[in-house]
Amino acid sequence: MKILLINQVFVSPDEPGHTRHFEMGQYLKKRRHELVIVASDLNYQTGQRTVERRGLYAEQNFSGVRVLRSYIYPAIHRSYFWRIIAFFSFMFSSILTALCLEDVDLVLGTTPPIFQAVSAWVVALLRGKPFLLEVRDLWPEFGISMGVLKNPVIIALSRWLENFLYKRADHILVNSPAYREYMLAKGVPADKVTYIPYGADVDMFNPSIDGSSIRKELKVEDKFVVLYAGALGQANDIDTLLRAAERLKKEERIMFVLFGDGKEKKRLETEAQNKNLTNVIFAGTRPKKDMPLIVASADVCLAILQDIPAFRTTYPNKVFDYMAAGRASIIVIEGITHELIESSRGGVYVHPADDAMLAQKILELSQNPAQVKTMGVNAREYLVKNLNRRGTLDETLDLLEKLVKA
Repeated sequence: MKILLINQVFVSPDEPGHTRHFEMGQYLKKRRHELVIVASDLNYQTGQRTVERRGLYAEQNFSGVRVLRSYIYPAIHRSYFWRIIAFFSFMFSSILTALCLEDVDLVLGTTPPIFQAVSAWVVALLRGKPFLLEVRDLWPEFGISMGVLKNPVIIALSRWLENFLYKRADHILVNSPAYREYMLAKGVPADKVTYIPYGADVDMFNPSIDGSSIRKELKVEDKFVVLYAGALGQANDIDTLLRAAERLKKEERIMFVLFGDGKEKKRLETEAQNKNLTNVIFAGTRPKKDMPLIVASADVCLAILQDIPAFRTTYPNKVFDYMAAGRASIIVIEGITHELIESSRGGVYVHPADDAMLAQKILELSQNPAQVKTMGVNAREYLVKNLNRRGTLDETLDLLEKLVKA
């Protein structure tokens, strides 16, 4: 099979971010299939160009995974209005780039951003090929819940577009069981929606990795390191983390290390400086290939989101990586991620936006290394048994083959 994926935010191993689609491409290649990815020429987390184009697109090859980098207007971190302009620019350029490919068997669209899913539907329609819609986050539901989308006309148009894509897709793939329930409530037929979790690569992330080089680089060799690795955006309630860090300023052994970038980074750095938070390190961005070392450098790992109902339906990918690395997680998210960490006995839960509780839990864990170690072992065992990415990719391949043969 030759699968075409349109994904504006695709990340290679040399970039910061989540590389599931790259891993999927490698997996398919080993099974004599091909995944060709049309991506933007910007990294979504940093906003920086990843390649220089000399025409409609620039072609790259990552260990046999072919990537066509198409144009996007460089404004994803300026404002929400300009971010939409950027999304539209990629929607049109990606269609033109995708139509340059030959002999495609299936078109895979992914959302968010939702506009690139429209590109995939258009290409599938013009090619007369099956259209598989992958829903990684609920859009516009998240935007409405966060207050990003306020205009009733825009909300109505967004919901119309969402339902349009659900109806036009030959099949829908979701990475959260709650997303499936959401779609069934909207009237999408049950046999049209498949839930397959992303999981983690248990070989890439494992407890045997030595993260001491990262600890030495950051000069935190003798510290209890609380790691946050991921986007620094509006959804990621880092302000609560900073308030917890302020409560723990006198605990000199506890250090908060944040790896990542995003729209809120400069403001958060300024806030930390204003609060004189010498126990917080903004460590910048690293490519995905460095993340196993980074996670291995932590004592505990943190996942945090705003306290809005829509976020109760989502699994942050970072949690799977934390678990695979055998690290205890502090989950400041209500809903299915809370349930996951309780089922695995792989960490502790903190009420969203409760900086006092967060500070208290971190202090307790820093004083109980045996408990932290046991939680990490539990997390790893649960993930290997239930969320090994090799197993989830096997399920994904079965779905792709059924759609192509249908």
